[in-house]
Parts: sequence; C-alpha cells; structure tokens
Amino acid sequence: MKKAIACISMVATALALCSCGGSGASPAAKNAAGASGVTEVSVWHYWDGTNADTFDAMVDKFNSEHKDIKVTTTSVPNADYLTKLRASASSNSLPDISIGDLIWVPQIAQMGKSADISKVLDSKLLADINPALTSFGSIDGKQVSVPVSGNNLAYMYNKTLFKDAGLDPNQPPKTWEELKTMGKQILDKTGKPGYDLLTEAGDNGEGLTWNFQVNLWQAGGEFLTADNSKAAFNTPEGKKAAQFWVDLIKAGISPYASWGKFEKGQGGSAQEGSWMVGIWAADPPFDFDVAQLPVPEGGKQVTNLGGEQAMIFDNDAKKVAAAGKFLSWFLDDAQMIDWNEKTGFIPVRNSIASGEEYRSWVEKNEKRLMPFVEQMKYAKARPNTPLYPQISMAFAKEMEKAFAGDLSVDEALTNAEKAVNDVIAKGKK
Repeated sequence: MKKAIACISMVATALALCSCGGSGASPAAKNAAGASGVTEVSVWHYWDGTNADTFDAMVDKFNSEHKDIKVTTTSVPNADYLTKLRASASSNSLPDISIGDLIWVPQIAQMGKSADISKVLDSKLLADINPALTSFGSIDGKQVSVPVSGNNLAYMYNKTLFKDAGLDPNQPPKTWEELKTMGKQILDKTGKPGYDLLTEAGDNGEGLTWNFQVNLWQAGGEFLTADNSKAAFNTPEGKKAAQFWVDLIKAGISPYASWGKFEKGQGGSAQEGSWMVGIWAADPPFDFDVAQLPVPEGGKQVTNLGGEQAMIFDNDAKKVAAAGKFLSWFLDDAQMIDWNEKTGFIPVRNSIASGEEYRSWVEKNEKRLMPFVEQMKYAKARPNTPLYPQISMAFAKEMEKAFAGDLSVDEALTNAEKAVNDVIAKGKK
C-alpha cells in the first residue's frame, strides 16, 4: 500500500535539475527530426523497476516496427513530476506524452495544450475501455486522457495467521461483521491485529481518504456532490463508514497509527492494492491470498480505482498524430495483454479483462489477481477535480482525529465537511 500511496501523489526521490533539459525536445531538435523524416515522440512517466523496464522494452519494439516514428522515454520521480511538468509548460518544452496518476489529469489539463485524444484514437477502442476510467479524462468537452494501466483495492490476508487463529484460510470474510469477528479472533488467538487500517493523514492524506472512500461508497454514500461543488460525506452513510473504522480501532482489531503490520507478516489482513500481488509474486513474505472486499449489511460491492493515464500535448500536428499512433499500438490487444501479464496491472479494456486469453493466464499463473479483475466492474473513480489533492488532505486531517479518539464521528465529519467546502470555495476564487 505504501507503494500505492507514493503512486497517488505521493513520495519519491529528488530529480536532478539537469534532467529538465533532456526531456522535452528543443525547437532545433524538432526541426532536425522533421528533416530526417522521422517524427520524435517524447514520453514522460514515473514508473521504475519492472514497470519501467517493461515499458521501455515495449517502446523499443514499437520503434523497431515503425521506422517513421522514434519514441523516447524519461522516468521522472513521482514527487517531482507535476512540478517539472509545470516548469516545462512555462518554458514551452512539454513532452509529447505524459503518463501519470489518474488524479493528476485535471491539474495537468489546467496547464493547457492538452490534445483531444478522441481525435487520434479509434472510437471503438475508447468504447472498450472501462467507462469509470475514461470519464476521468472527459474535461470541457474533450477527452484529454486515456488509461494505460489499472488497479484497485481488494481484501488481502495472511493464510498462516488465519490458521493459527483457528480460521479457515479458504473462507475469508464477506461482510463487515464477519471481518470484525474474524479480526477479533486473530487478535485474541495470536496477539496480532486482525486488520490494518490507514488511520493517519500523513504527508498528503490520500492513503486515508482513498481507503475510506471504499467503505463510504459501500455504505451507499458519496464523497462529493455530482458537480464536485461541495462535500457529500456528512450523511448517515458517511457516519456508518466512519463508525466502522472507529469500532475496529477501539476493539484493537485495527490499532491507530499501526499501518504496515500486515505487509510485515504481523497482521491478519488489510485492504491492499493489486500491485502488491506483483511485488510479492516472486518472493512472498508469507502465505497470502486475496478476496473481494467485504461489504456492509445492505451495502454494495465497490472498490476504488487507481492507475495511470496518458495525455498528449498539442506540440504540433505531426507529433500529435505520431503520439496517437503509439498509444493506439500500446492499447492494442497484443501489447495490452503482454503489459498486464508482465506488470500485474489490471486490464483497462473490458474485452481483455473478460477475454479467455488473459483470464486463462491469470488462472494458470497468478490466481490471486482474479478478485481485482472481477472487481473492476464495481470500481469507482475519485472526484474529477483539480482541487482533489487539497480536498483529500483536508478530509484526512479532520477524520484522523476521530480515529485517534480525539473527536466523535459526528464532530470529525462536521469539521471535515467544513474543511473540504472551504477548499472548494477558495478554489473558485
């Protein structure tokens, strides 16, 4: 989960300033590329490790198959990404394609020069992508982004601790009440917390907010109004979700400020992201399994979407067309299946997620991905607003007071509502 939080806005190493000059093509370089008959397309992303290596290998494959286009890549540390992108926008040296966290899309769109991707991608291809993801890039009548990777949250648990507590490791909880009961049994029998919760705001709030939204939505609530004009969580549904967390904390099932126990093998379970399956696949720290998220009585199955989206900048018509050609190739069946299998990302295209080839691969190679794949049809996106990072932090800072026991649920929700509405009001000025 910590890796995920870093991927949502969130932490990374500093980027040397000298890299700023090498990422966007200078006018001279653009002219030279045009003169040679090869259109150069620069791509920024923040992936590292296996994800970056896989992407670079795919870029090499594209370049070998398309002699008229040369795609180059630059990996920018997550924490520096938006700052560097804004600096590039100011100096008119934006890359041709930006690939970043989906919650960044509204902020990047505010920089200007976002091309309408629907004009360079086939409409049938766009229609095949999970609508919750494509809707995130629909801004001011344009489709400014397209998803290239997906993830979501599911219930991950330690099978060994389940056995030690006398629980059946093949029967994970399906409801909130079962989660409480099993979590308490793990605590009583092993002395270890039964369920990890992200209860602190931290540096940006999103770990708490992103996880809490799942339970809020499961209870039938909403985070913001449909037009993102004000907070919508201070409702009976919001109180139900917050009280669920408080009850877990008070019972010792989810001790306050204890996130990380599960990932160290010292906790029974947690709400974790699909990326953890890939991280642990080669060398799992303990015997773990995955199930769809438990739901409240009378509630509904839902999870929170994550992933990266690609945006094309309108640097010139030839580059936009070439960038569109690359993304069309990348999103094609063969490349998408290869990408998802090698990285552990969840398919963003419905036909691939439901297709026999990909699902057979999951069943044969990594069955623990299947709950995440199945949950994509229930997945919901966070509010599509450039103010979201500030909103997330404002919400988390107030709600952590309830989880710490300093405020009641009602008091924390009321304060969080005011804090979020203040952020929105200031953003309108």
